[in-house]
Amino acid sequence: MNKRYFANLITLLSSSSTLICCALPALLVSIGAGATLSAAVTIFPKIVWVSENKELIFGFSGAMLFISGIVQYRSRNMACPIDQREACRSTRAASKWIYLLSLGLYLVGGFFAFIAPIIFS
Repeated sequence: MNKRYFANLITLLSSSSTLICCALPALLVSIGAGATLSAAVTIFPKIVWVSENKELIFGFSGAMLFISGIVQYRSRNMACPIDQREACRSTRAASKWIYLLSLGLYLVGGFFAFIAPIIFS
């Protein structure tokens, strides 16, 4: 049970990095907050590295999503221990929502990283 939850949390973390590299800068510029983006790059200069290596970031995130999806799928019908049944069910439900949130973040980041530049250029 802990492996699935851990895999989903790592997936959420890696999917969030796709937002940092691509969706957040696009959002800030589109709402006219370019100065805020400039200040963020000044405070966190490694954000530029993440943006420059977005293919690597998306590849790693996609692999983590795939592994987490397999773990999620394989453990969906596993029996819960009798003494921890309620905790097991709530963890299973939380893992499912974390996975779906991760998938959504990945898709939003992917749109802003790869599709939006083609559409809006």
